Amino acid sequence: MHPYHHAQTHPERPAYVMVGSGETVTYQQLNDRSNQTAQLFRQQGLKAGDAIAIYMENNARFLEICWAAQRAGLYYTAISSRLTAGEVDFIVADCGAKLFITSSHQQPVANELIEQGLLKAVEGRYMVNGTAPGYDAYESARDAMPATAIADETAGVDMLYSSGTTGRPKGIRVPLTGGAIDADSAFIQLVKILYGFDADTQYLSPAPLYHAAPLRYNMTVQRLGGTCFIMENFDAEGAIANIDKHSITHSQWVPTMFVRMLKLDPAVRAKYDVSSLKCAIHAAAPCPIPVKEQMIDWWGPVINEYYAGSEGNGFTALNSEEWLAHKGSVGRPLMGIVHVCDDEGNELPTGEAGTIYFESENKFEYFNDPVKTRESQHPEHETWSTLGDVGKVDADGFVYLTDRKAFMIISGGVNIYPQEAENRLITHPRVADVAVIGVPNEDFGEEVKAVVQPIDWADANESFAEELIEYCKQELTTIKCPRSIDFDKELPRHPTGKLYKRLVRDRYWGKKDSQIV
Repeated sequence: MHPYHHAQTHPERPAYVMVGSGETVTYQQLNDRSNQTAQLFRQQGLKAGDAIAIYMENNARFLEICWAAQRAGLYYTAISSRLTAGEVDFIVADCGAKLFITSSHQQPVANELIEQGLLKAVEGRYMVNGTAPGYDAYESARDAMPATAIADETAGVDMLYSSGTTGRPKGIRVPLTGGAIDADSAFIQLVKILYGFDADTQYLSPAPLYHAAPLRYNMTVQRLGGTCFIMENFDAEGAIANIDKHSITHSQWVPTMFVRMLKLDPAVRAKYDVSSLKCAIHAAAPCPIPVKEQMIDWWGPVINEYYAGSEGNGFTALNSEEWLAHKGSVGRPLMGIVHVCDDEGNELPTGEAGTIYFESENKFEYFNDPVKTRESQHPEHETWSTLGDVGKVDADGFVYLTDRKAFMIISGGVNIYPQEAENRLITHPRVADVAVIGVPNEDFGEEVKAVVQPIDWADANESFAEELIEYCKQELTTIKCPRSIDFDKELPRHPTGKLYKRLVRDRYWGKKDSQIV
């Protein structure tokens, strides 16, 4: 299926609604505008296999541009709207984009890109909702094109970059199929069966569209003829208000969103009816067990979790009932075979923790980085690849994540995974966010430190630090708990929920030039 089918059968049905502005885009409008933009791409000389880059916040033009690239056989790279000019330029150059599209909202960085002489290889630059020196007005260029389909339609695909939480972002590129734009896929069938997506789906999308899951799930809803309700920016009360207002049936979240909604005043939460929800999906970061327990108590057994990456090498999932029977699990594999291996690549017995590999025929590469591509592969099995996570599998085949391998703390020869302390500390009612890291220790190499973002900055004192250390020790052995706590007014967290722990850690290891990428 494809939006053009729904433009023929239900032209006035909303394809998506921007919930902040209220702007509604129907399937007829989405089809016409994506055709016009595909025509524009061809006029600019782009052919199947070429690439474009999109640097925008959530706005009403974002998805029409992606659908235009999809039907023109292009790679489309969506770039985080939080990046600096240099970081944007790196990704644009790395992905080989011939055309760059930004928005007036991003004008400060867009201007820097021109003033600094960046975007050297780009052949065309457009701006949505306005213009600036060096950019053509996107809407004017689009509207000058016919709304008929280009003659050589073929399926394009996203080429997205990792969030850079542990280093420079990596582009994830999969081969183009050369197939029809409305061809079915295993992913579409998976979400139909697993989550009940169909033409009646009312999907709330609270996260940035430049991230893999929001982009792909919104486009899947539109393949099936449902309606997406897209938040320009996430806010906790606004999210549950939109569930109530729009009778949302399906939604997708990250655990930090759960935490923020749970920490709303109970009277605020009680104002809104969330009973329309049939399926609330979460992923992208570990969810503390107490947080998920509270969400299931509040929303009912509609919470579904999965574990996967933009690489598309595997997929595990479980529903609320399965999770309650296997608390802390991220599910059983539905795509790919899971192998848990030690540092030498030897498979470990059931229940032992090691690097998680997916065995899959789905090929991917980290674009322009054969070293990282090879590092992601098992030393002996080319079809086994890892996302860099450590975990285990239980006797029932359920996967549990321990932490990112890159975040492991080694103190006095003991391996400590900071996720356990983070999961404990975030449940404290006066903690808004937390990062647990290893910092230098003369005797042990590293020691455990927590950097806490308190809900009330007045709590940023030694007394509260001592309280939090004791709070952690009530549940965890002393070696896993922080020996000291610092406070930060805002931790560097990606809008998709991933913590830039590398940036927090670098402060204590003398690295001054680290950037969010």
